[in-house]
Amino acid sequence: MQNTKEELYEEVILAGFGGQGIMLAGKLLAQTAMKAGKEVTYMPSYGAEVRGGTAKCMVIVAEEKIASPLVGRPDSLIVMNKASLNKYAPHLKPAGLLVINSSLIKNESQLNETFEVLAVPADDIAIELGNPKSSNMVALGAYLQRKGLFDPNAAAESLPDVLAKRYHHTLPVNTQAMKRGAEFAKK
Repeated sequence: MQNTKEELYEEVILAGFGGQGIMLAGKLLAQTAMKAGKEVTYMPSYGAEVRGGTAKCMVIVAEEKIASPLVGRPDSLIVMNKASLNKYAPHLKPAGLLVINSSLIKNESQLNETFEVLAVPADDIAIELGNPKSSNMVALGAYLQRKGLFDPNAAAESLPDVLAKRYHHTLPVNTQAMKRGAEFAKK
């Protein structure tokens, strides 16, 4: 965790199952940080099954050079399903930010009481917006708002850089999903 803006060093793990857009959200976070002039690492990891299997990525954002892309004890964790919560929450640093997709994770009672838990109904918000696949952007928008590292609008501006051109028709709904996630986190 950072003490000042000059000492920024944020380690994040994003996790869920294949098809939830975990890698896209991680790439977007990394791209947004790079555009802001930060040092960044991005390391994806897919389960053997890919779609429906496990998916996680590790992102580190810092002011100074980063020695290793591996994240062991993240400052923040964004989990989109219960299996990812169970697997990665024990590694979150005390007082770390835990963003959970409360549409799929109903009970987080056995968590470390020092965690800052932000339960976002990401799937429900994405469905309201008409694109269930944008739940990753809802969760990322909530994370960005709560951490205050980057404005969700800056992330929306980076979206065309990481989203394949064939999906650019989804830019408006993904941008709206990020904004809705950010609005939810303000509450």
